[in-house]
Amino acid sequence: MERARDSNLHNTGKQVQEQRIQSTAIVKVQEQSIKIEPTVGGQFLRKLFQIIFYIQFFLVSILIIVLLIRGLIYAANTDRFHPKKWYPPLLVSVASAGILSFLWQSITFRYPSNAIKSVFWFAPLLTCTLGVLHVLIGSPLSLAAGTIAIVSGVIQSLYACWVNSRFDYASKILAVSTSVPPDQTTVFVIVSIITCLAYSSFLVAGIGGATATGTGLDVVFIVVILLSFTWSMHVIKNMLYVTISRVRYMTFACGVDTNTRSAFRDTVKHLVGSVCIGSAFVPVIGTIRGSARAVNLVAGDHDEFLFSCADCYSGFGSTLITYGNRWGFVHVGVYNKGFIQASADTWEMFKRAELITLIDSDLTGVFCFLSGVAVGSICGIIGGTWELIIHKSYATEVSIYAFLIGYFMCRIALAWKQAIVTAYYVAYAENPQSARFDATIPVRLEQLHRFQV
Repeated sequence: MERARDSNLHNTGKQVQEQRIQSTAIVKVQEQSIKIEPTVGGQFLRKLFQIIFYIQFFLVSILIIVLLIRGLIYAANTDRFHPKKWYPPLLVSVASAGILSFLWQSITFRYPSNAIKSVFWFAPLLTCTLGVLHVLIGSPLSLAAGTIAIVSGVIQSLYACWVNSRFDYASKILAVSTSVPPDQTTVFVIVSIITCLAYSSFLVAGIGGATATGTGLDVVFIVVILLSFTWSMHVIKNMLYVTISRVRYMTFACGVDTNTRSAFRDTVKHLVGSVCIGSAFVPVIGTIRGSARAVNLVAGDHDEFLFSCADCYSGFGSTLITYGNRWGFVHVGVYNKGFIQASADTWEMFKRAELITLIDSDLTGVFCFLSGVAVGSICGIIGGTWELIIHKSYATEVSIYAFLIGYFMCRIALAWKQAIVTAYYVAYAENPQSARFDATIPVRLEQLHRFQV
């Protein structure tokens, strides 16, 4: 029996290895070139999104340089804008984001259980604190932002109470899957944070230049810069996500150690287009599905019309998630699939393995989101409080920019942990009987089935 099982595992590992992107280095085995070829339409879509991403990045970079130069010239000839009062609080907030993000991912690795419980209670508190700060600033924009932050903090608190029973499983799955991180993980996290620090500071320079003149067109420029920033940060996060998930999938599925640096080179060489597609669609689809589930929960089954509308919206969100979800990034990295195909295949695999309920109740994504909110709120409080003291009129915008930068910085720092958990689920769904998995998932599935009954 043992010999037959080992033979099956060996054959499974061999089949997966034959469908891999050719690795640029050999660790334990030589990974053969992938057999799955994207369709002509898929190749075109990849290349299109890759070109669009590079073009927008280049054009926005030129725009930032122009805005910075123009803003400095304008500030030198007028007293309307004060660079020494606008830039330092925001740049200090950016630096704080990098430090806090690195420290938090380290704490999460060493104390996963305490980290999960802490973030679910401190994120709402910090969000409400940021909201109170905006209320104290007193401008119409800050009052609106403060109201949104306080309401968001209350919702986060209610959600934490609702999912309190899931904390133990979330802690266990995080500890089990990430107990041994891939080689050079710390190096990749540090490099990613430094890259984000440089990129964020560069964008801050351009936003400051647009703020200096403050015309209606400059507002449009700031919105464009922020949209570019959002997409770019998602791409950075998901490049790390695809790389780490590929490395860990091969460990969980086949017992094969893959060099992380080689995997990253393969990601940069082959998969940027798919990553750009996923980075554009996953946040939107995730928001739609999350809101659909919330609406469905609030609607209940008391009002027939409201229930019908909520059910229709929920069905729409469930359909979208099939073709665009973060689980698909694993197959993007492992099999070189297009993002849409990879998402559909992994979701279908979860259905066959009856893991959809478990996936929907998983708190890893929520944990990373709330961690980003917590770090972003701290950065927003730092920048906003500083500006409130030295130049009140800058406090609202600086606080909002600091929050966004802190949020994305933390999400990137935690990307490797979320990628490993994702790879663990995908590998388990493909072969639940594998001896490489303990009883964590089966026990949780049994608990969920009992609750449903």
